[in-house]
Amino acid sequence: MEKKKILYISQEITPYLPESEMSEISRYLPQGVQEKGREIRTFMPRYGCVNERRNQLHEVIRLSGMNLVIEDTDHPLIIKVASIQTARMQVYFIDNEDYFHRKQVVSNSKGEEFADNDERALFFARGVLETVIKLRWAPDVIHCHGWMSALVPLFIKKYYYNNPLFKQSKVIYSVYNNDFKKPLNPEIKGKVLLEGMTPKDVTFLDDPTCLNFNKMAVYYSDALIQGAKEINPELSQYIRESGKPFLAYQSKEDFIEAYDNFYEEIW
Repeated sequence: MEKKKILYISQEITPYLPESEMSEISRYLPQGVQEKGREIRTFMPRYGCVNERRNQLHEVIRLSGMNLVIEDTDHPLIIKVASIQTARMQVYFIDNEDYFHRKQVVSNSKGEEFADNDERALFFARGVLETVIKLRWAPDVIHCHGWMSALVPLFIKKYYYNNPLFKQSKVIYSVYNNDFKKPLNPEIKGKVLLEGMTPKDVTFLDDPTCLNFNKMAVYYSDALIQGAKEINPELSQYIRESGKPFLAYQSKEDFIEAYDNFYEEIW
């Protein structure tokens, strides 16, 4: 029997970023699932605070070199990779000088969120999916973690749905308590529209708050997971009302087994 393939797209992974509920799940879940016989690929942004020398990142020349166009501007997509030796697991990094070479993750040293976080999320989501196409790797499940990955479900359902690599892919979105405080740039609604998409597809972005950004990810996903013990109550209610397959919060001791069983249900 062919191994099931799972694509992990995460905003945070330890040890590259400090430990949090999301970074720990994104680190240990792929390893645990891989040990159960699944095939995995794992992606995160290459923030400027990720030490390339200490973590032994190196560029994957055969995957780098394409440009992604955002607002009529070409942005080079650079792919880097590192190995977590103890896990026998690789992590791919989406890199770009304009978006990810600052030392903070989503806000500056004063705690002010970056004005271009909308474009950073857009570049990250498209960068991962375009790289997977270049790898010619067809995931059975695409598991997204954190709002930086929230555009992936939209793109899979409204732009890449005819690509044979993604035709059978089920999208799972894990919700955490990692909100941004001020709305994203209101122009994001136009920026995300790729060929064949219409403004109706992104009505959630009429008011691009964190809640609406997450609601859009929920709307376009096939299944949902509560990754943090506490999440926004309104978002929690929206998830319940969606009627989609849902996995409640799992403890550190149980989450790998529970998530793997959930994947089986979704397949």
